[in-house]
Amino acid sequence: MKQVGIWMDKEKAHCLFLNNGKEVWKTILSEMEFFNPKGGSRSKTRWGPQDVVQDSKYLEREKHQLKNYFNKLVNALGDVDELILMGPAETAEKFLKELNENHHLIGNKVKKIEKADSMTENQVKAKIRETFGH
Repeated sequence: MKQVGIWMDKEKAHCLFLNNGKEVWKTILSEMEFFNPKGGSRSKTRWGPQDVVQDSKYLEREKHQLKNYFNKLVNALGDVDELILMGPAETAEKFLKELNENHHLIGNKVKKIEKADSMTENQVKAKIRETFGH
């Protein structure tokens, strides 16, 4: 029985694969860019119009990068029997939504999704083992 636990945020995903007593630890990097758009500009004339920063193109780029990250995770999972998702923000929930929309077979195998702050590698492993009952 292949069980996988994932602790994820937008930067990386730590995966622990449990398969018949064997453990494999894998870290998958997201390769996402983190933007900090700077403000617009002022016109030369006094009380002139301001140029506004377009957040939509940054959000659209982030959406595409998240989709690529999730596809990379799905490819790494392969054929899985049980899946647990953990993470500090809404990334795990977005991943679950992506699984339910585009990867139904894997999405149905998610047993638990929970909020978890930043954890060390050993803490993540212990939490996943505890949840699966190892």
